[in-house]
Amino acid sequence: PPPPPSTPPNLPTDPAGPVLPVLVLACDRSTVRRCLDKLLRYRPSAQRFPVIVSQDCGHAETAAVIASYGPSLAHIRQPDLADVPVPPEHRKFQGYYRIARHYRWALSQVFGTFRYRAAIVVEDDLEVAPDFFEYFQAAFPLLQSDPTLWCVSAWNDNGKEQLVDAGRAELLYRTDFFPGLGWLLLAELWEELEPKWPKAFWDDWMRQPEQRRGRSCLRPEVSRTVTFGRKGVSHGQFFDQYLKFIKLNDRFVPFTRLDLSYLRKDEYDGSFLAQVYGAPEVGLEELQGNRRRDPGPVRLQYRGREAFKASAKALGLMDDLKSGVPRAGYRGVVTCLYRGRRVYLAPPRDWPGYDPSWS
Repeated sequence: PPPPPSTPPNLPTDPAGPVLPVLVLACDRSTVRRCLDKLLRYRPSAQRFPVIVSQDCGHAETAAVIASYGPSLAHIRQPDLADVPVPPEHRKFQGYYRIARHYRWALSQVFGTFRYRAAIVVEDDLEVAPDFFEYFQAAFPLLQSDPTLWCVSAWNDNGKEQLVDAGRAELLYRTDFFPGLGWLLLAELWEELEPKWPKAFWDDWMRQPEQRRGRSCLRPEVSRTVTFGRKGVSHGQFFDQYLKFIKLNDRFVPFTRLDLSYLRKDEYDGSFLAQVYGAPEVGLEELQGNRRRDPGPVRLQYRGREAFKASAKALGLMDDLKSGVPRAGYRGVVTCLYRGRRVYLAPPRDWPGYDPSWS
């Protein structure tokens, strides 16, 4: 039988800041070492950022790697390693069912057994940026105080090198798309989601309107995580096209010393929409032909799903939609750099809201 879980100390909030445990979900990748090395190298405090590795799959080599870190992290093991009963047509998706089961168990440990009030969730194939902890520590009070937010994510789905302004690594945005891939949630959100947690495809389930309920996440211009896990349940589906080109931030931004109040919904919406709809509208040909003298931001307008997908493709953005929401989109707007120029791919000003049939 697996050894009993080592219980992380239930630390009170210390004066230097909140306690934000990092939950690492691991399975059978011994390369989890790459993930753990960076987390332990960059965390500013072991007391404020305890690392809990939850292992599924019972893979001995991976367990040995995790054990080699000794007391610098807690190692817990998902006890149920049996196959999950799935409908016959989902047999090939067994991996996604196991992942959803593991998430449910691990998050229940962190919030139910260990009684933490928040957690940063990371998978075993993520490498974090030097200011990963700084970012979450600074964004945490916003998540607590703004009920229109339900997560803070380290990930920009459109974070390829040529699409982001690496010189503005301090830029943060609101997004209606749940990005995952290194994200912070509060215990209250888990209490809401746990009773209805899905049997599979948990991240797309999170993106459904019934779960999102109009709430947004914070995300950075330049990603604070990258994934190195080509081998996984999705068989490298997006890895070769997108994921391996994501730029990992390498410049430390002192977020805790910056004023992030502009991200509160009441402040953000007005200024964001003024920026977007104050930018001159251009056509795709004009943009691609680089015919504008003025290097300032521009708006590329789309009407309808096909127009969105065609423009997103032309800009090099991910063009898929989940429950009608584009990746990294906010109020229908997706922002990126195109040949060094800020572009807002935006619906008309009288946007009626997301249409789930666009998925």
